[in-house]
Amino acid sequence: MSQTVLITGSSSGFGKLISKTLLNKGYQVIATMRDPKNRNKDSAEELTKLGGDKVQIIDLDVTSDKSVENGVAEALKHHDKIDVLINNAGIGSGGISEGFTSDQLTKIMDVNVMGVHRLTRALLPNFRKHNNGLIINISSVMGRIVIPFASAYTASKFAVEGYTESLRYELKDLGIELVSVEPGGFMTGFFDNMQSPADEARVKEYGKKADVPDQMWSSMGDQLTGENAPNPQDVADAVLKLIKQPVGERPLRVVVDSMTGGEAPKAINKTTNEIQKELLEAFGLA
Repeated sequence: MSQTVLITGSSSGFGKLISKTLLNKGYQVIATMRDPKNRNKDSAEELTKLGGDKVQIIDLDVTSDKSVENGVAEALKHHDKIDVLINNAGIGSGGISEGFTSDQLTKIMDVNVMGVHRLTRALLPNFRKHNNGLIINISSVMGRIVIPFASAYTASKFAVEGYTESLRYELKDLGIELVSVEPGGFMTGFFDNMQSPADEARVKEYGKKADVPDQMWSSMGDQLTGENAPNPQDVADAVLKLIKQPVGERPLRVVVDSMTGGEAPKAINKTTNEIQKELLEAFGLA
């Protein structure tokens, strides 16, 4: 029997690409997205045409408890068991940090962090019932390394990293595994949907420095669209590989960064793995 995979944010970017990749490999895919009958109608129809009876499209907003509860309930009407959850939905942000309002930061955290928790919490009873499950959280190398002018996004991904690792320890003996996939830079619509500072008056107070974030992100965008631009399919392939791996053999973190090689986050991951092992042993939690 093919496994059943629920994916958030399936209308575009990594979510859509992962959905298509898994459908092409014969998986049952529950592709969730906001407003599949109107705003994301084209994406919903494309996935339906590709997957046929292998795909179920569900209207789901990760920022709404009720929407998540209803969406998961709808999925479980058609599938007795969901094997894999991929928390992919997210929004980016960049710019002078002081220019971001509290409402903006709340929205970013609501999507990128609380959305992960809502879906995880909604599906854990099903995973525990079957003593089996895999949760893959699409994080970022910016959840491990820091660059300027990305504080809100970086903070949200650092939170996802901590959430993933802590929960992995909690659920390991229940047959449920968590993995953080850390993509580097890829052109997936990230820049199209990037949140910019709403308080323009604050930003202007920085003078010439206010132009630096746009220059930085523009330069990065050029690299991601150039001749040797990284292929987003690498991330979808990494997810597929994780799903196919046996229980107990999946790593905590997987860096996917073909542009730079991801050596910095890989080094951080290696160091923290060793520190965490010693820490857990000290607390009798190895």
